[in-house]
Amino acid sequence: MSCMIRDLSVQCEGEETDLAPFAVKNNESAGRRWPEVSHPFRTDFQRDRDRVLHSRAFRRLEYKTQVFLSGSGDHLRTRLTHTIEVAAIARTIARSLRLNEDLAETISLAHDIGHTPFGHAGERALQKIMAENGGFDHNLQALRIIDCLEIKYPDYDGLNLSWEVRAGLIKHRDETPELDGKRLPPHPSLEAQVADLADDLTYYGHDADDGLDSGLITVDMLEELEIWRLASEKARAAGLLEKDERYAAYTIRCLIDMMVGNAIRYSNSLLVAAAPDSSAAARNHGSKLIAFSPDFEPLTLELRDFLYHNLYFHPEINKLNEGSLEKMTLLFNTYRAHPELLGKKAQARIGVDGLPRAIADYIAGMTDVFAFKEYDRFAGRREPGRFM
Repeated sequence: MSCMIRDLSVQCEGEETDLAPFAVKNNESAGRRWPEVSHPFRTDFQRDRDRVLHSRAFRRLEYKTQVFLSGSGDHLRTRLTHTIEVAAIARTIARSLRLNEDLAETISLAHDIGHTPFGHAGERALQKIMAENGGFDHNLQALRIIDCLEIKYPDYDGLNLSWEVRAGLIKHRDETPELDGKRLPPHPSLEAQVADLADDLTYYGHDADDGLDSGLITVDMLEELEIWRLASEKARAAGLLEKDERYAAYTIRCLIDMMVGNAIRYSNSLLVAAAPDSSAAARNHGSKLIAFSPDFEPLTLELRDFLYHNLYFHPEINKLNEGSLEKMTLLFNTYRAHPELLGKKAQARIGVDGLPRAIADYIAGMTDVFAFKEYDRFAGRREPGRFM
């Protein structure tokens, strides 16, 4: 029997039979800003995924804060490991609902590449610094990186990703935003909705895991939450006791599995009821179609609120993050006074975007490690205009 290669045409034919009518298909793509010849063996969304994976911005996520500053512990998650986990869960949900896995995965992999060093504390600091110069939002920064700041190809700046991936990174639809002069529909594609929900449930579960690993929260504290009790019942049913080493880890596993299962089952019920006959119909539906059930969502929000009060703003975390504004401000003011200290690519964009935006791009792209090094270098200057 001769081998049959699954080339692009075969894969596109498979999408027509394997995916639901409301899934985004490769043949439906609105294309790229700069048209390209199709690849013989990969769909547009597979190519987009690989371009994100091979980008510098994606690699830098390894040394950017998720909750704990990069390097705080060998087993604590970084922005990169969080992103990989989001992508894995997004694929599971997308596959179960017969959506386009490649698109959901690509949006997941790209969703955090616009994050600053020092996690959310760093983003809040840069938002404050840039308040009078267009502001700063990590979702829009991810789009900016994809469209402008990655320099790899001979004919254009950016990664030239498909319209569907780029539109999927724009989360806030309350002001009818546009992309390439085209008004976006009320809701993102179902694949983008999957990526968004996967992001939420991933940090609910995995940040709780890191909080336990760090010792800043305890199992006893989590037992106050109904969603944790439901998950821990499954751990006990498996024969584990609270004193067992495996108890917390297995409960986290059950917690995530519960959230994923609920999202799949309830989203399926919404899709059956709405019966959108195309991806466009799903984007223009009256409400999102990927969601937790009404009885389950409050349990996830209770967990989220618990994490905010007991982990994200824990005194120990605040101690690590409280200097973010001071560090960001010193970096920004130093580069503004001495633009020659910026990287060459950032310097080249001053004439295009203005000095404040070029500085914000440069700082936002830093890893925690590099931001600390630059801060130490500038804070230790011996005289004005001279840096160690």
